[in-house]
Amino acid sequence: MSRPRGKQTEFIHHFEGAQTLDGLLELSGSPYGSEEVLARMRAAQAEGQPHGAVIPTLFEGEPHFPSPEVARRLFQNLLGLWDMVEEGLTPRLDDGPRPPRPKKEKLEPPRPFAPGEPDAEFVEAAWRYLEDDEKGRTRRTHAFENRQDALLGALDAAGLTDEGYGAARHLLFELHAMLELGWPPGIASVDPAQLERAGTETPPVPEALAAYAEEALFEAEQDEEHPLSPEELTQVRTLVRRGLTALWEARKGR
Repeated sequence: MSRPRGKQTEFIHHFEGAQTLDGLLELSGSPYGSEEVLARMRAAQAEGQPHGAVIPTLFEGEPHFPSPEVARRLFQNLLGLWDMVEEGLTPRLDDGPRPPRPKKEKLEPPRPFAPGEPDAEFVEAAWRYLEDDEKGRTRRTHAFENRQDALLGALDAAGLTDEGYGAARHLLFELHAMLELGWPPGIASVDPAQLERAGTETPPVPEALAAYAEEALFEAEQDEEHPLSPEELTQVRTLVRRGLTALWEARKGR
């Protein structure tokens, strides 16, 4: 359901103070505080750089917003602070003592399931770990793209919409990453023939992985903004199931 438009959703450049900005930065996954942000903005403006060159450097990879409201307020505050620097104003950052930023508890990777199969407990732990491990996400994405070009080629050739392609690609990336976490010898490149073979959409794969995929596809079908049509959902489900079979069969040393 789309939010009603009104004053509550107007986007205005407004710096609410250091404590507010610090909290928004932390919620969005930035390792920096308002003092570092201010220093970077001053340096950028001295070099004639636009704000668009500075803001992405405040995050390690893509920012992760818990809600659209947090994203909106963060950028309102960042651009408000930028405007103040641009106008030669001196933002006050020492607005009282601030409690230390709590250290984010680092999750440990789940125990590998090899030489057996993953269960629901492993899948849940792997999903949480992958969501938390922002630094490892880029490395795992590159490994997926470099090793599974046949899988990505099948998606490219399927003629999916942007939403369908994005849902299938992200889900197969997650499944690939889970398998790599639980199978230390690693996952080889998939056999392209398995992606075309009829019958592999009902694969002999671990029930926990198949259930995770089905839940993700259900969420894609129910998405409020860009739901998949029933016809495309059927196509995406077939591609994901065949891809999962191929990935499961690609375990090294099985």
